[in-house]
Amino acid sequence: MPTSQTESRSAVFGRLVRGSAAVGVAVGARTVGALVLNKLLAVYGGPGGLTLLAHFQNLLALFTTLPNDGVHVGVVKYLAPLRAGSGRYRAWLGAAAVLNAAAVLLALGAVLLLPGPLLGVLGVGPGWALAFGAGLALLVGHALLIVVLLAAGRLWAYAALTVLLSLLGPLAVGGVLLGYHGTVAQALLAYLTAQGLTLLPAAVVALRAGLLPRLRGRLSRPALRGLGRFLLMALSVLLFSKAVDFALREVLIRQFGLAATDLWQAVVKLSDNYTMVFSALVGSVYYPRLAALSSHPHQQGRFVVLVLRVLAPGLAVGLGAIWLARNWLLPLLFEPRFAAAGFLLGPQLLADWLKFLTWTLFFLFTARAQVGRYVAVQAGSAGLFGLLLVLLLPRLGLLGAPLAQGLRYALLLSGGLWHFRRDLRPPGIRPELPDGRGG
Repeated sequence: MPTSQTESRSAVFGRLVRGSAAVGVAVGARTVGALVLNKLLAVYGGPGGLTLLAHFQNLLALFTTLPNDGVHVGVVKYLAPLRAGSGRYRAWLGAAAVLNAAAVLLALGAVLLLPGPLLGVLGVGPGWALAFGAGLALLVGHALLIVVLLAAGRLWAYAALTVLLSLLGPLAVGGVLLGYHGTVAQALLAYLTAQGLTLLPAAVVALRAGLLPRLRGRLSRPALRGLGRFLLMALSVLLFSKAVDFALREVLIRQFGLAATDLWQAVVKLSDNYTMVFSALVGSVYYPRLAALSSHPHQQGRFVVLVLRVLAPGLAVGLGAIWLARNWLLPLLFEPRFAAAGFLLGPQLLADWLKFLTWTLFFLFTARAQVGRYVAVQAGSAGLFGLLLVLLLPRLGLLGAPLAQGLRYALLLSGGLWHFRRDLRPPGIRPELPDGRGG
């Protein structure tokens, strides 16, 4: 039976709120865990403790981008509409496990063959590298089970496991540094191992939910090809997003120096914090539902429109509140001198508002596995951002960075709305012909 627009919007809003409660618990736990971890390394890690932590986390991000941003995104898309235990369900799950194993083996090969560039700053040997590979395998396995739960809509199970993950890591680091009086490298390895061991409770939860059927039969080549397309998407993120952000930081340091770049970095760090919340929400509540509607493109487009109508004003209110609190928020989160970064915050918040809406819309490419278009958008976005930086940085200084970001996403959002205009149009409405007659 058809429902009214108001009822549909209310249903969408209710789903987001219910999902946000579970996601909020998970994000809150991750935030507290990160703060405690930073404090432990800053106080007990000695000189350079925080730098070693950042290097270690960057190393983990490097090796988990392809599984997390590639394989696992595809797993959500393909498992969400399927019944657990079906032949197709087992095929997709088996292909994901094989691709993850290949990614871990590549990572282990990299740290063993290139220990200098990757591990030199940590001062560790081959034994540590092997233990790192084992911990990485456990963590990637945990992440796969988490997305299996998300595909099935088990948000509170996801939240509980994330809380456990966030507690065990800092506890392990504290135990090594305070109880065992070990080195920072040992503490970081304990951190990875403790988080990886959450694979065991995650497996128990997934098994009890009936989401881990026995994998048997031959490996599905169509499933491998299907998930391989998502790996290409993840590779484009690695090349056209993370590499571009790294290069931008290097350019700003060279042009404006460390002290001035610190102001920009503080605003970006604040942006990273609420971006983590948004990413967790859309990744665990919005995207699985969008993927489940893949066989119904009109309903899928309708769902995107309703979510955008909820998000646009909600994000504007939240980001506006951050801007109003800028004079005390920046000194509170960082140091008093960072109050001088307030002039960068307004453009950054506007850029993030546009970015979040753009991401929400462009999830259609991911849900539909439109790899070519996704990669083209990533490459075009990176090129556009680079061009805008070249034009604005010499004229506006640091202010040019968030303004370039805002213009980038304004153009991307406009282009996305035009590209998906037929999917987003309400049913029954047809375009007008030049003489005014319906199409």
